[in-house]
Amino acid sequence: MRILGRILLGGFALLLAVVAGSLALMLALLLDPRANAWLTQGALAGFDAAFSDLAAGLPPEGFLLLMVGLAKALFVLLFVPPALVGVTGEALGRRGLLWYGGGCGLLTAALPWLVRGAPRPGAAGLAAAEARLTLILFFVGGCAGLVYWLVAGRSAGNAPLEAGQGPR
Repeated sequence: MRILGRILLGGFALLLAVVAGSLALMLALLLDPRANAWLTQGALAGFDAAFSDLAAGLPPEGFLLLMVGLAKALFVLLFVPPALVGVTGEALGRRGLLWYGGGCGLLTAALPWLVRGAPRPGAAGLAAAEARLTLILFFVGGCAGLVYWLVAGRSAGNAPLEAGQGPR
């Protein structure tokens, strides 16, 4: 029965962590001037491509592919890190704030680096932009991890001993 309760609590905590990560991502992208400009340019390019296809009488396949790619990227950035940190924390019985907040933040910030693999040749000018994006993603993952910890992480692992029972 305890396992079912932990699964339900973990699922609820994961749902709240994804919402918190989404809100943190929106806040960071809106408050950071460079990220805001990048987001605006990307959105305008996507709408331009979709409306030019529609004006030419073509189905908006490019826009749909853009939306599917964006949904996949958001799933990987917002769902996977809190899920991995939560399942690992539950299996290892970790209850620490640093495990959930820091671990989820580090994993979220590391995902673009892990997916890309090797550094791009001749991309020395992009180092500042990549560092800024890494900090934004660490903030997003940290917020999601902290929310997960608040809901389910503090009670992860084995059931606490009742009063009067000692370790055996």
